Amino acid sequence: MKKSILSIVATYFFSICLSQKISKEQYIQTYKDFAIREMKRMGVPAAITLAQGILETESGNSDLVKKSNNHFGIKCKSSWTAGGVSHDDDAIGECFRTYKDAEGSYRDHSNYLRGNQRYGFLFKLDPKDYKAWAYGLKKAGYATNPRYPDMLIKHIEENNLHQYTMLAVNDIPFFDASKYQSDPEEKAFAEIVKGKGSSTIQPINVAYTVKEKIDINGSKAIYETQGRSLLAIATENNINLNKLLEYNDLENDGLLQADQYIFLEKKSKEGNKDFYIVQNNESIYDVAQKNGIRLQSIYEYNNLKADKKIYAGSKLKLKPDVSGEPVIAKPAAITTQDTYTVQPKEGLFTISKKYGVTVAQLKEWNNLTDDNLKIGQQLIISK
Repeated sequence: MKKSILSIVATYFFSICLSQKISKEQYIQTYKDFAIREMKRMGVPAAITLAQGILETESGNSDLVKKSNNHFGIKCKSSWTAGGVSHDDDAIGECFRTYKDAEGSYRDHSNYLRGNQRYGFLFKLDPKDYKAWAYGLKKAGYATNPRYPDMLIKHIEENNLHQYTMLAVNDIPFFDASKYQSDPEEKAFAEIVKGKGSSTIQPINVAYTVKEKIDINGSKAIYETQGRSLLAIATENNINLNKLLEYNDLENDGLLQADQYIFLEKKSKEGNKDFYIVQNNESIYDVAQKNGIRLQSIYEYNNLKADKKIYAGSKLKLKPDVSGEPVIAKPAAITTQDTYTVQPKEGLFTISKKYGVTVAQLKEWNNLTDDNLKIGQQLIISK
């Protein structure tokens, strides 16, 4: 009898939950961690996953998601051996997959894309290029609506979903370029997406054109863009990855967090001028790369520790035996110039790298309790 009463009560509260609508913001906050985790596990951009979830479930309010926990409209197909539910879509009474919970749906979504050959080319795209992914899903036949890519892009940009991609972008699985060949169809697809206003298409595991080498202070370097894989750069230039990291004063492999020069051989211990005046938002590392000088040398010549923050106007020595002393500028008092307006596609990680501070500092200065930002939000970026 007690069990029956509990079942009736649980059913009652479940029916109330089904009748209440949740907002788009509530949906994002509820499921963003699943999207981030799946990006780290399988490589599907978190922004794309969340946008698809929002679109397919009407922000968690559709009849299908309420009766099946199916957040991505994935149909049963012949390979599906678990439960299904009947739902009207392109045809009446189609079979859609059912899941124990939302987590199972998010996991199956990643497995579905990663394990299906027709979606394979998506994983050769830059994971930060959500426009290319959106148009790629349509091209592969994920949805029949011709406006599907535009709707995904709108959800991503209006809700700043790209920040969740950036939180996971350094932890996605790496795909070995040597195991793949360029697909002519991918080249044609890239041209189509560019015509739709996409950002740069950067396949992860197809051949790149070797970039022109330039000389900076006697060392060869190339200019690379944010999001490029250091392993891919090393492979393209026939350099051991550990050597490339050493040449560029980097400790860990991953994707570049900003546009910068990448050196293909050892940098000089000395600069080609005596001093350098630090510009706005430059770190000591930026100074080292810009001047083609080893980072440790700058520390030694200027009696700096590795965790020292420098400010615009600082005068740094680039040679050991020059007259005059380095001048380390002090931070200016907080002004309106010390605040920053959050732009589309930006998260705390991206902004922290831009201004040479940590995510923890940004959260402390702005009294933030989580990593979520809104477009147009004002942040204090120095203190």
